[in-house]
Amino acid sequence: MTTDPDNPRRLTEGMALNSQPQSPNERKRRPRYSGKNPRRFEDRYKELDPANHADAISKVIASGKTPAGTHRPIMVPEVLECLSLLPGHHVVDCTLGYGGHAEALLRAIRPGGALLGLDLDPIEQPRTTQRLRSLGFSESEFLPKLCNFAGLHSTLKRVGWPGAHAILADLGISSMQLDDPSRGFTFKVDAPLDLRLNPRRGLSAAEWLARTTIPRLERALMENADEPHATLLARGLLERASLRSIRSTLDLANALREILKPLPNMVSNNAAQDTIRRVFQALRIEVNDEFSALESWLRQLPSCLMPGGRVVVLTFHSGEDRRVKMAFRDGHRIGLYSEVAREVLVAGPEERRSNPRSKSAKLRWAIRSSGQP
Repeated sequence: MTTDPDNPRRLTEGMALNSQPQSPNERKRRPRYSGKNPRRFEDRYKELDPANHADAISKVIASGKTPAGTHRPIMVPEVLECLSLLPGHHVVDCTLGYGGHAEALLRAIRPGGALLGLDLDPIEQPRTTQRLRSLGFSESEFLPKLCNFAGLHSTLKRVGWPGAHAILADLGISSMQLDDPSRGFTFKVDAPLDLRLNPRRGLSAAEWLARTTIPRLERALMENADEPHATLLARGLLERASLRSIRSTLDLANALREILKPLPNMVSNNAAQDTIRRVFQALRIEVNDEFSALESWLRQLPSCLMPGGRVVVLTFHSGEDRRVKMAFRDGHRIGLYSEVAREVLVAGPEERRSNPRSKSAKLRWAIRSSGQP
């Protein structure tokens, strides 16, 4: 009906019609974004609501991508085979993350088993706990603890376990953390340069950069990321401008591109992207003190396993893998472990195709000696 200012009756009817409340069944408009598909994390409303958009989630996975806000566990069959789980076992997932591995472990130890899940991320850990509870895992089966896995030994004491039959540590950063721009783990969008797994503790990456020196930054780039241009980047960042001006992810990425521009091998944008990615990795490892936590965990690991217990570690960086390999080798030499992996296991071709983030994964395992060395 149209309104006619010369006809009071029609004008009144038109105003009444336009003022009627919307029907609760009226279809809501989808969020607006530029382009055919949403690019920003917050615009991927279907991926962020998997309960109501199962078909959309399936399409994302089939395309070889990880749905926003989730994480796809890597090498699950290989992990289960190496751990040789049985009903009633006590198991520790040292890096709970999204809970994909934990779910598989919990199903394998039913009935009578229990899983202790450790994670230091105060944002993601409660969400994962809620998700696993919604899948039917009771408080007696699943025991979540908000802590770093370097505190494994003391955590086992607090829950009253003399040890675990199996322990898993997936050292990769979760997709939820990488994809959420507010966490500052990606340079694809502008966000505060944070990089902390627990944003409530320690210095952010921006704060660490503002206080560092050329030697410290150079060391971090070399040891944490095997960066071949560590010296150039460390000097360039500190000499061309104060690091106090680098507050966001794009601030750092743009500064690195300027330093790399004169290098002949940086004509390809992909080469520069790889270098920037390594710098972000190095800073993340540094601000979270990841190598120190890993070394502490590896030292206490044998005493946390029951005799004959098994451990599996998934690494994604040469520094991580080197530390795990040496700890297992030395433990085997002195009798702490009866058997250790001689060669690393890697994801199969189908998993590498469907989940590209599995390409850099390396799996190592060890078995605790039955006797006391």
